[in-house]
Amino acid sequence: MSSDNQSSNDVLREEVRQWLAENWRPEIARTLSQEQYGWETSETRKAWLANVVESRWAVPRWPQQWYGRDLSDEQGKIVEREFAAVRAPGAGQDRINLWANTLLAGGSQALKEKLLAPLLKSEVNMCLLYSEPGAGSDLAGIRTRADRQGDHYVINGQKVWTSGAAVADYGMLIARTDWDVPKHRGISFFFCPMKQPGIEVRPLRQITDESHFNEVFITDVIVPVENLLGELNTGWQVLNMALAYERSSMGESARGPRSGVAESRNEEPLVALAREARVLAEPKLRQDIAQAISYKRLNALNSARAKADLEQGTSSSIMSLGKLAMSRILHEEARVRTEILGAQSLFEGEHYPRAEDANFLTLNAYFTSIGGGTDQIQRNIIGERVLGLPKEPEVDKTVPFRDVRTS
Repeated sequence: MSSDNQSSNDVLREEVRQWLAENWRPEIARTLSQEQYGWETSETRKAWLANVVESRWAVPRWPQQWYGRDLSDEQGKIVEREFAAVRAPGAGQDRINLWANTLLAGGSQALKEKLLAPLLKSEVNMCLLYSEPGAGSDLAGIRTRADRQGDHYVINGQKVWTSGAAVADYGMLIARTDWDVPKHRGISFFFCPMKQPGIEVRPLRQITDESHFNEVFITDVIVPVENLLGELNTGWQVLNMALAYERSSMGESARGPRSGVAESRNEEPLVALAREARVLAEPKLRQDIAQAISYKRLNALNSARAKADLEQGTSSSIMSLGKLAMSRILHEEARVRTEILGAQSLFEGEHYPRAEDANFLTLNAYFTSIGGGTDQIQRNIIGERVLGLPKEPEVDKTVPFRDVRTS
């Protein structure tokens, strides 16, 4: 690194530190730490994010036209590290904000002007309208249709496993716009307004006794032409880019315990739990804990490598490694938690928070095994695109979708 670059980085680092010293307050941190898991953002978080966005720290790698600073990736990391050092959220959205990054890469000028800032500030609630009852692992088999009528499209179909649909303002939706070409080539990608007649959301009861997932019925729903992302019938490319950001986020972090009982911030949660249960001295358990921690450290390194390779508007097969690894990590951590607790893991309810957490994490791990593409799909992607193994046969790859046989 040249001395000029080092000097520039030092100036940037000091600027970020000074801004945080003037704006990040202990009372903001306390309020945000007490937030409950959900799909709507608190007013405190919105106000903080608005400050971060308006000061251009949220997406520093983006162009100045779109709330950025035109910084290099290295300088973007400096900003993120300084925010992380004081546990302040909001920076690094140019890497992890699924909605905003997808819109920046593929959206129309009008749609970007309308929604980019609200998305960065979490003023707009979003959901994903991808999977259908007959098109889950094979997303290219979707049958939701979009027919153009003048300055808008009319959407009809059904989606399923849609998190946050009940409160969403927009959904990122894929629909078929050409039935006379092979399935991957007739799909388009839209930002679909959710607050309109014709959208019916029905909650689904999950194994965790929650209802974050929904099925969505779409009847004669109107989507303006300007809400098309990418070119007509190129939605599969836009989808793969969006999935890369989603898998990046899922591979980096996951939902933690829900009991609300604080865990130690000074050591690994599994170590703290074993110490609390007075079983940390057991050799087999120590090995299991060490293995679980090593999975996490290795995945963090892989995620950093994958994000370094991910450029704006592209997709990366390496993201599948992180997403698949996180799935394994969550299942393994839940298993070790249960092993630490022993017979106590049979309890449940608010009076047994450690057991409640272990059981919830065991069940919720399947969210990561399925969401964003199942573990099996990730293995296919890794095998074909990372390891260079032969593709699985696709008998309908060149068949016009109208002629594809369905069960």
